[in-house]
This record gives sequence, C-alpha cells and structure tokens, in this order.
Amino acid sequence: MTPFLEVRDISKTFPGVRALNRVTLEVARGEVLALAGENGAGKSTLMKILTGVLAPDAGGDAAGEIRIEGEPVTLRDGNHARELGIGIIYQELSVVDNLNIAENIFLAREPLNRLGLIDRAKMNDAARALLDTIGMALDPRTPVSELSVGQKQMVEIAKAISCDSKIIIMDEPTASLSHHETRILLDLIKRLRTQNIGIVYISHRLDELFELADRVTVLRDGSTVGSAPIAEVTREWLVRKMVDRELSDLYAVSQSHATREVVLEVRDLSLRTRDRSPARIREISFAVHRGEILGIAGLVGSGRTEIMEMIFGMRPCTGEILIEGTKVSIARPHDAIMHGIGFVTEDRKGQGLVAGMSIRENFSLTHLETYAPFQFVRRAAEDERCRQFVRTLGVKTPTIEQKVINLSGGNQQKVVLAKWVAREPRVLIVDEPTRGIDIGAKAEVHALLGRLAAQGIAIIAISSDLQEVLAISDRILVVREGRLNGVFERAEASQERVMAAATA
Repeated sequence: MTPFLEVRDISKTFPGVRALNRVTLEVARGEVLALAGENGAGKSTLMKILTGVLAPDAGGDAAGEIRIEGEPVTLRDGNHARELGIGIIYQELSVVDNLNIAENIFLAREPLNRLGLIDRAKMNDAARALLDTIGMALDPRTPVSELSVGQKQMVEIAKAISCDSKIIIMDEPTASLSHHETRILLDLIKRLRTQNIGIVYISHRLDELFELADRVTVLRDGSTVGSAPIAEVTREWLVRKMVDRELSDLYAVSQSHATREVVLEVRDLSLRTRDRSPARIREISFAVHRGEILGIAGLVGSGRTEIMEMIFGMRPCTGEILIEGTKVSIARPHDAIMHGIGFVTEDRKGQGLVAGMSIRENFSLTHLETYAPFQFVRRAAEDERCRQFVRTLGVKTPTIEQKVINLSGGNQQKVVLAKWVAREPRVLIVDEPTRGIDIGAKAEVHALLGRLAAQGIAIIAISSDLQEVLAISDRILVVREGRLNGVFERAEASQERVMAAATA
C-alpha cells in the first residue's frame, strides 16, 4: 500500500523530557494501523503533532518531516490537519450534550441558506446520510444527552467522516464502552476500512489489536521499537516490545492474604427512590474480610458502581452497613471516609484528581489535616510523605510539583491510589483500577493491591476485565441487573462461569 501519511524521524522535547526521539510511522488509506505502547511511551504526543496541536522539534538532528500523499507538510493547527484529511477521536469525547446529533456533527460548519441562517433541513439530511453510512439508525434531531457512550462515540466518527477524513485516529475508543457497544464499534471500523478510510487505532486491549489491525507499530520511551504486519506478530512479541518483559508476568495470580475477620458487611442494601418505585438495585448483601480482595464483576450498567457509591454515601439507600460488626450511618462521602472507607473512582480525571493541581496537592487532599494541626500546613512533612509514596509506587515524575494533567494515565492512577492509601483506610474500593492504562502499569497496580491486602486492608475491586478479576481476587461477586447473581471462590472461578452469571 502507498502511505497516505508518513512520519519520518519526528522528535519532541519538553523541558527536561525527551517525549519523542526520531519516531517513524506510516499508514495507508484503507489500512488499520495499531499503535501500541505503555502510557508515557509518546503516543499522545505523536497524535498531537499529527493533528496540529503541537509542533515537532525543528532544526539540527531533530529535523524530521511529515508527508501526506508523498508531499512534505507543516501542520499549522487542528483546522489545517482536518483540511488535509486527518481526523481524531479522543478517549474523552468532545460532543456537546445540550445539542442534537446533527448540530454536533456540523458544529461551527453549519450549512447556511441565502439569508445567512442555518439551513436546518439541509443539515439534518446530511447528518442522516452520514448516520446511514455508519449504520446508526437514529433521528439526527435527537439530543446527544439522550445517547449512550457508545452512540456518542458513533457521533464523533460521523463528524470525522463529514470532514472528509482520509485517516481517523482513534485513541482508546472502547475504554468506556460495554461489550455490545464495543462489538458495534469494531464492526464499524471494519466497514470504514472497506470505504478506503485509514485508521490509526490506539488501545491497551490486545485482543482488539489482533482482531482489527493490518499492521502494528510499537513505541517505547519515545522511540519506535518495532513495526510489523499483524499476521507476523505474536502476543508475546508485542508485550515484550511494549514493556520489555514477558506476557506471563502481567497477569500473575496474586497470593491470598484474606483472613476470617469481617471488616465491612452490607445487609439488604437497596437504592432509595424518590417516588417509591421499585429500586433498580436491591437486596444487596455481602461481606469483605481483612486482607481480602473481593472482585466485583458484571456487565456495564449492571449496577456494580452504583452499589459502591451507595456504600460510600454518594447515593441514598436503605439497608444496613456495618464496619467491624458495628452498624454505622453513612449519608455522605465524609461519613464513609471517617469510618475508614476510601474510594478510587472509575473517572480519575473527573472525580479522582484536580488536573490543574500538582502531585503534592492532589496527594494531600484526603488527609491535609495530618499536616496542619494548627491550621497551618507543615510543608516539610507534606513534601516528605508525598515523596515517600511517589518512590514506593514508582510514579514517574521529575518533581512532586508536576501538574497531574501532564502525567501519563498510569501515573495519574498511582497518584489517586496514593492519596487514599495515605489515609490508611480499613476498606479501599477501587473502580476499574487499570482502565486506560498500559499493560505494564496494570501489573504494577495489581502488585500494589496485593501489598495493600497484605497490610490488612480489605479491598473491593470492580473491573470489566475478566482476566484481571480472576487474577487478583480471592472471591468474585457477580452483579446482574441490580442483583447479586453469583459468588465464586478463587478456585472455582473461570471466565465462562463468571460471564454466564453476568448474562444469564
């Protein structure tokens, strides 16, 4: 295939950091190129360069080039990249919920009539044709706020196609999708390939790469370390190229540290509704023991997260919550925290971190009073404790004053974990602890959860990754449609049995 887009020896340096070092990449129209690598490998920086958000280093040894259809180009900005046929769909969707589908697709590019007003009939017809192209049977006048995450992802794809994109970059497009929505998206990508649209597909889910890709290019530490047709690649080769370690090390079954001592017990927990209608989540009862990792499995939308939010005081509920045998009242998150419960939420950027604050400031948010006995923060003590956790968890950063927005996803997740672990909780709830982070960082998070369990912390881990649940859990609870539908000890759990309980 003749490359539509070629990257030759592109480098990018930030103060104190060489993010890209002579990276090479190419993708043809009608081809799916998998771009693999750990968080921090340089993938996001490269994508920002290809979409005109960042400029590559210029001059001297750093002078590389970008070619489109064989011609060298200098991408001025995002609009220029779109004009040249490069579109991108970010992991954090950029749709506007209070606009409808057609308005989102043609935002800032609305067709006008002779009077200079928006021609809504023309816009709706064009949007409907685009939706038909991607197999999305929805009225273009539907408010985006009424769509699922997967459907919003489809709107983003329709928008990229409407810009006559020849290449579409997809950054972790299935990270927040259900299994059903993921299948729809993967089938759509295969259809786009037949329409001569090239795809640069970034994902930490290796199964998706092997299903979709024609070729794979691997980045590590800002450099291209391998590129090959997917038919010639094994999972072992790909993992070794990405993280420089063996696949067998990444999902090692953790040692059990569970005891018989019950730390947290819930009895007949149900979501309280305002209108006395039947609760969607009802009659939830279980216990978690000191040193135990209790896995929570189930399909997206089954109620897994809502159950944990009820325990943490984020949702009103009925029933009983007991801590070490004593019934407690938890009406808000502050109550849960005071009773020794920590919660690493699924949405680390929206709920777990303050992006504009430093590592130190985020770390101290849950326990700032520790360093301020007389209303004045003792910075030396705060700095030392933060540095200790940064070293222990292996957070890659030049300084604890680094803004968390500049960290990779894996390092951001470690900061979220650090701020809760520093409180020394009795119970730590972790919701999708490794979502959106690379396989190397996943292994580090799994090892950290094992160490916390060894210290006697009771851990509840929600995950959509069945392989992960099976590897780290002492027991697994399966949630289906707001009810517990199965309990499996480690020795009897399997992917087939857990999935059957989640769907049957």
